[in-house]
Parts: sequence; structure tokens; C-alpha cells
Amino acid sequence: FFEKTLTAVKTWFTLFGWSKGQNPISIPYSLRRDVCIVQLTVAQEKDFKRKLDKDKGFYEMLIRLNGQPIPGIAASQSLPLDPVERMFQLHWQHSELLSFLKSQGAYLSHVMPEFLLAPEDYRIWTEVNTGLRRGSMRSSGKLSGKRIFVLEDSAFETISKRAWMDVLLQMYKVFVLPRVSSRIVPDPSSLESLENMPGIKSEPLCSNIYSRYERTILIWLNKHYEKNRKIVWKDSQRGGIPPMRWIVNFDQDLLDGLVLAAQIAAYCPYLIPTHFIKMYTDPRTHEQFLHNCLILVKALRAINLNIDIKV
Repeated sequence: FFEKTLTAVKTWFTLFGWSKGQNPISIPYSLRRDVCIVQLTVAQEKDFKRKLDKDKGFYEMLIRLNGQPIPGIAASQSLPLDPVERMFQLHWQHSELLSFLKSQGAYLSHVMPEFLLAPEDYRIWTEVNTGLRRGSMRSSGKLSGKRIFVLEDSAFETISKRAWMDVLLQMYKVFVLPRVSSRIVPDPSSLESLENMPGIKSEPLCSNIYSRYERTILIWLNKHYEKNRKIVWKDSQRGGIPPMRWIVNFDQDLLDGLVLAAQIAAYCPYLIPTHFIKMYTDPRTHEQFLHNCLILVKALRAINLNIDIKV
């Protein structure tokens, strides 16, 4: 499950995270590397093999999604060459990042700043904070009152990957989802057939699972599906018009492809005769579900929305 989530996160941020085209990322490797690039002098650059595109760094992505930088952190940070000093500055930067995201509504209490460090910096952090690195201690180095997690390399990589994935997920939640507007929801008065269907409220405290922005999307899915099911499948070759349904989640209710097809058809009606009319409108077997999802993926590719979704 986490690997599938990781793949989806990586795909979205690769395609849509930056303002100037795609930028392939790997979690956590390229993210940790991009925030650790040291700004070198001209003389030192001769021996430095990799240079970071100034428009493709992690903080450039955050600025694009948020609209403004984190207070106190510039997009291009200059890091000390001394390993210990560099570690302290990166740990501070990650602390500020997490604090800023939490202030925007992100749930990241389980992510420690040290989990976002590169392995070599994490080793220095554990040595400094457990007193193993003599001569490198300073008053700000000790985390007073906080537990020190000393992880083996393999365990640290697992924790770091999950931490960076959760940071990106929460960035999406607090910076991208709020762009969803209630204006995307069709006028309820134009859909008389919805009168007998239970409603979904978009008020903030109506759900402990979905945010109000996610509930707005659920409302949009319900309205478009009910509005379009009789249009898309009026000449269905495989089962007639699908029945009314109440869409309340983003997994079980979307498995058969019909709800997503109805949304796409609302904007690309020319796909109805070439693709959607061939879908099973009352699928019952795994093969029929697979058939519908194959058609859905082909339809996405037909409109050049090829975002590597697996059937």
C-alpha cells in the first residue's frame, strides 16, 4: 500500500510540482540531495560534478505551491562546508519547514527533523546528540527533554522515505486541495433526480476522515455522475443505463471506472462514442472491472493525460 502511495505521490510531484515543466524526483533521495547542495565558489566548482538546476530545487517547488517562501528560508540556501555546522543548519531548516507546514494545517507530529536528513548527516546528528563526537558539542546541539532515536542505516532509510512521502502528501493537502472551489459544483436545482439522495455537507466539522475540500470533490463526483449517467450510457452496448449511486469515498466507489468516466465525459463528450459506450454499466466480475478500467486509461491517453496510471 505504501509503495503504491509513494508511486502516486512521486508521479504527481514529478509532473505538476514545478512551474517550468516536469522534474523527475525520487523519494527520498533527490529531495534530500537537493536541499543539501552546498553553494560553492568558482574554484571549488571544478571538483563538484553535480550542479542543481536553480528552478528545480525542493524549496522552489514549495514556493510555487504555496505562493511564498517559508519565513527565514531562502530558496537557495548557502550551507557551511564543515559537516557538523552543515548538519545543524539542515536540521534547523527541516525544523522550520515542519513548523511552517503544521501552522498551515499539516499533520506531521510523527515526523522528526532528523528523519529528513541525508544518512551521513543523520549519523553526525546521532553522534553529536549522544556525546559520541567529542569536541563537536555545543549548547544548541543537545535536544533537551526529547528522545534521541538512533537507527540502523536500513531502518533510517525506511523511516526517511516514509517521512518525506508524508511531507509531500501534507504539502498537497494544505497547498493544492484548498484550490478546490465550490463553484465547480453544478447547481442542485438543475438535478431533480438528486432530491431523494442523501447529501454530503462541506462544512469543516462534518467528517473526521475527509477535509471540506475533499468533500467538495465528492459532491462534484455525485452531481456529475447523476447528471451524465443517462447521457453517457443511453445507447450502452453492455447493460443499459447504470443505476443511481451515492459516492462517499475515493476508493470503493470508484473501482468500476463508471464514476470517473462520467466526470471525463462532462468535459470531453467526444469520448462517449469512441470509448465509454463500450463499458459494462453493471459490472460484477473481476474481468468486467478490468475491462472498464482499461477503457478509462485509454480515454485518458487519448486526451494526452498520460500520467502512468496502472489499470
